[in-house]
Amino acid sequence: MSDNRSLEPRGVVGVIGAGLLFCLATLGAIQFLRPSVAMPTAPFSRLAEAVSAAPTLAATPASDAFGRSGNVKVRFALPRQAVDFPIDLTGAVDSLGYQWVAYGDSVSAEPIAALTTAPLPAPAKPGFYRLALVRGAEREILPEPTLAVIVPFDQKVAGSLNGYRIGTYIAERFGRGNHERPDGFVEVRPEMLDLQVTKHLKLADFVTHDDQGDKWPKYVALNPRLLDKLELVFSDLGGGVRPDFAVDVHSGFRSPSHNARVPRAASDSRHQYGDAADIAVDADGDGRITMTDELLVMLAVERVEDKHPDLVGGLGMYVSRRYASPYLHIDARGKRSRWKG
Repeated sequence: MSDNRSLEPRGVVGVIGAGLLFCLATLGAIQFLRPSVAMPTAPFSRLAEAVSAAPTLAATPASDAFGRSGNVKVRFALPRQAVDFPIDLTGAVDSLGYQWVAYGDSVSAEPIAALTTAPLPAPAKPGFYRLALVRGAEREILPEPTLAVIVPFDQKVAGSLNGYRIGTYIAERFGRGNHERPDGFVEVRPEMLDLQVTKHLKLADFVTHDDQGDKWPKYVALNPRLLDKLELVFSDLGGGVRPDFAVDVHSGFRSPSHNARVPRAASDSRHQYGDAADIAVDADGDGRITMTDELLVMLAVERVEDKHPDLVGGLGMYVSRRYASPYLHIDARGKRSRWKG
């Protein structure tokens, strides 16, 4: 009897325990079959954060996109010519395309083309363009450098281009031989005059000062070697740390037609080829143009040519009382020449 009574409570406890275990198991099964809403959100939210944190398409001009000076803001090409346009890309670059967008516009008339490692064909129509990189709905327009598609030289007829008088080059009269001619001409419209072609110089600085003031568009021969040389000189003078560096361009491009009317101008002046400029520089920053300034510029030109022999050229100082202030002629003709006028 005593043994049977001692077993009864244990039997009751066993039954109750079994019931509790069954309830717990049932609750666990229900919980398993109906997962908590919070469970999958953590891993998916982390994935979304990772995707959103992934770098989007970003493009910047490469360090060599602005010439050796780092301050030339325009690249030149003939229509449909292959253009080396150095850019650095970050983010996903798969399925990346490009378009040329007319300067001052955000809409491209040209279709999207696949971006490869090959040089990019320039647009067919002369003008100024910016490069837009496209991937899906993303599009990023590089503000600099600007691509100038020039009008080919051969489109000049009877000394004029699109009604703008340019004149005749020696190479046209006597054959190419040892005589040069520009590859073409930059088409200049009024709204483009303030375009920065370098850090310190605008497109307006190189327009011919002739008697065709009301005739548009105008045309300018402009050699990037000159632009690079001038900016290297300005940097040597301290232009890299003085953004307000004062430069006055007396004469940039000079058409053969206008050059023939300039007193004492050389018949084959380098101004006609777009690789010469007459400039006055406030080199010491005192707000005046003096002989001291121009002597400082001359020394800077010598240093630049010593460092970059391929940019060697002409250097002339003009100090006559005929001029309001002294100024210098600087060119990148490819051979050394020095004079005083």
